[in-house]
Amino acid sequence: MTKFGFCVLLFFTYLNTYSQNFSELEKRNGFKDIKLGSLIDSVKGFKLKKEFKERDEFPAKLYEVENEAYGKIGEVIVERVELKTYKDLIYEITIVTEKDARLMKALESLYGKADYDMKNETYFWKTDQLILKFKSESKRTLQMQYISYGVHKMMRQEKDQKVDDIANDF
Repeated sequence: MTKFGFCVLLFFTYLNTYSQNFSELEKRNGFKDIKLGSLIDSVKGFKLKKEFKERDEFPAKLYEVENEAYGKIGEVIVERVELKTYKDLIYEITIVTEKDARLMKALESLYGKADYDMKNETYFWKTDQLILKFKSESKRTLQMQYISYGVHKMMRQEKDQKVDDIANDF
């Protein structure tokens, strides 16, 4: 093998190893068996924490999940799992864990190298369907947050439809 051939092979190996793997992120579509866009009833151990208005206009609910199945990621302890729903559809999954550098390494091995948002000090992987954010929550905890674009789009469409209904009623 020539030096040029070896360099080309090395370059493509690097790209495959460190480029983002969007298909894997979309295939998983959430944390363990909690899937974005699924009904809250599909999750075992959920408990209503509070009702609120997302962005001060969309009726939503915040749930806490207490289930041993979500208690660890490998050896890393999960401190809490929270879900946000709109019309009982999960649109946000938040996982708070103890700080462990292996989590970032594991995420990058699954999804490729993350992009970094300097303003919010957040690493993220983004597809057309969802975004996964990863950041430090405190001195001793990390936060992962999966957000569904599909459910957010549904919220906006329903708001626009209500405005159209009012306009058509004149």
